[in-house]
Amino acid sequence: MISTATNSMHSARSLRRGQSGFSLIEVMISAVILTIGLVGVLAVFGLAVAANQSSQQDMIARQVASEAMESVFTARNTSQLTFSQINNVANGGIFANGAQPLMCAGPTYGIVGVAGDTASCTTATGAICPNGGVQCLNEPGPDGIVGTADDVILSLSSYTRTITITQLTTGTPPTVIPTLVQVTITINYYVQGSTVAKSYVLEEYISSYH
Repeated sequence: MISTATNSMHSARSLRRGQSGFSLIEVMISAVILTIGLVGVLAVFGLAVAANQSSQQDMIARQVASEAMESVFTARNTSQLTFSQINNVANGGIFANGAQPLMCAGPTYGIVGVAGDTASCTTATGAICPNGGVQCLNEPGPDGIVGTADDVILSLSSYTRTITITQLTTGTPPTVIPTLVQVTITINYYVQGSTVAKSYVLEEYISSYH
């Protein structure tokens, strides 16, 4: 009888050992590892959101620069501008010196960046863009349609545009090339939600020949 009782006690202890759960330390270590993993995932998610926002602003800068450059070439090709007018005001041309807000083309030349010849930009519904009429973008609102009353208006007031016309030279001593200039369009802007300044530069050569 004693032997049977002893065997039963040993079996009960063995069963309890087999059914034992995690210790408190093991649970805490698991929680710490899980927290570290979640923090890493959140950090990656934040970087992805920031990169997406930055890439959108980069695309806007490229588009704004390309539109300005195309307008200069079109004006030259259609004889809307003489070659001598394709210069900065300081050098006898018509383009404003220094960084300028993204105002729309005025009625005289129909080209952006011309000193004293700018106009307020408008939205898709014909309203003047906010921030003094600086160029803005229409994004669809809850109805998913552009040009309706619930559109989201994105102002480009944080962007500036600098159009620099450089006279080219050749040889030593340098001799001015009278039929060729370099047009440099620089778009400066800030990444949304930060103080990080970025620039996009587009350079082209334009001659007096069509």
